[in-house]
Amino acid sequence: MAKDRPVYMGPRLRRLRRELGLTQSDMATDLEISASYVALLERNQRPLTADMLLRLARTYRMDMSELAGDGGAEQTARLQAVLKEAMFADIDLPTLAMQDVAINYPGFTEALLRLHTAYREEQLTLADRGTGATGDTPDAPDPVAETRRFIAARRNNFPLLDDVGERLAVEIDQAGGMAAWLQDRHGLRVRRLPSDVMAGSMRRLDRHRDAVLIDDALDEASSSFQLALQIAYLEMRGNIDALLKDGQFISDSGRRLTRRALASYGAAAIRLPYAAFAKAVEARRYDVEALARQFGTSFEQVAHRLTSLQKPGQQRIPFFFLRIDPAGNVSKLLDGAGFPFARHGGSCPLWSVHQLFGRPREVVTQWLELPDGQRFFSIARTVTAGGGGWGTPRIERAVTLLCAAEHAHRLAYAQNLPPSEPTPVGISCRLCHRSQCLARSAPPIGRDMLPEDYRRGHAPFGFSDD
Repeated sequence: MAKDRPVYMGPRLRRLRRELGLTQSDMATDLEISASYVALLERNQRPLTADMLLRLARTYRMDMSELAGDGGAEQTARLQAVLKEAMFADIDLPTLAMQDVAINYPGFTEALLRLHTAYREEQLTLADRGTGATGDTPDAPDPVAETRRFIAARRNNFPLLDDVGERLAVEIDQAGGMAAWLQDRHGLRVRRLPSDVMAGSMRRLDRHRDAVLIDDALDEASSSFQLALQIAYLEMRGNIDALLKDGQFISDSGRRLTRRALASYGAAAIRLPYAAFAKAVEARRYDVEALARQFGTSFEQVAHRLTSLQKPGQQRIPFFFLRIDPAGNVSKLLDGAGFPFARHGGSCPLWSVHQLFGRPREVVTQWLELPDGQRFFSIARTVTAGGGGWGTPRIERAVTLLCAAEHAHRLAYAQNLPPSEPTPVGISCRLCHRSQCLARSAPPIGRDMLPEDYRRGHAPFGFSDD
């Protein structure tokens, strides 16, 4: 810790106190100081001395480096990411100035970051209403759209849940696994029961018998994820509630669906701890199947987790993730790569993700080029949900990961890949002006169609300037 400037850690201290479930009076008693002094520390009106840092470490049995943190590096990185956006391009914002603001005025920094997140969420809401997706009034809420806006506004990255997940992963490993940890920490046994006994449930918390019940038809990856999900609901409840407070929800269903998404994020943070996973993805060159085997998870769980690796200062390749069924219905959509996917209506049929169901469990790669020249690299594969026994319902879906072409060389899938022409794709037929596309299902907006009285081309529609 530098000696030439005082160290202020108010927000970090406040977060620590809340994670421990303590009031300012409780912490003051534990540290043998006054409650007013704790309040001053949390408001950054007093620096945190070396003696006080030692007291915190000893009292709460925490590592000194964990308490001291990163000297404001995380807040600085978040602030820098926000201020890189186009709306700030004409403002001179030196890096040192941003560091000073983040370190010396953490409360102001946090306020700016929250305001920016709220702005992004509102922009996404307006975009949805502009397409008629959610209606123009609160009378027709769309819970799925609400959840997607919440996640997209935060770039599917929740460092608080990642931090708690890493801590729990260490505790679980030391305890000998999730079942042993649940027994030690919560007095809950893990029982695997037949599907007919579970009566349609994959997982159930039975408080009367102090047990977590798991359907024994689940495969190992799904079973482990359900245990991690139960742990997330038990241990991250307060963290999830705190994150939800900053969201803009019209409906209770939207809030509940977002809560479920955050709990799933927490479960992934336990099964695939951020630091260990981020290190492994570089070592494995983003090989999803290899990573799934290393961590004992499924292909889809790894692909989903790859979209969340945007923790300030520890970013990895930004990905777009999509999951669809054979009818083209989108059941998951996470955009970290800036890919302009049509949020409503059909997407481009030339994208390989729509052609995978005849090639089960085969990883298919593809170069894509949008009409504006942007290029992307896509990997896609089918995944199976359900099953586990004869006659048990199952469903096949396709998942895809997509990144900007500039990042493709870092992926195992593009290594030694022979050069090929990218497939010309569009956002949707209504927004794509490639007039000669044989796969077109609708004319683009703003183009005048030709009559067919005397001539019909191979393309589904003819236009006046062809």
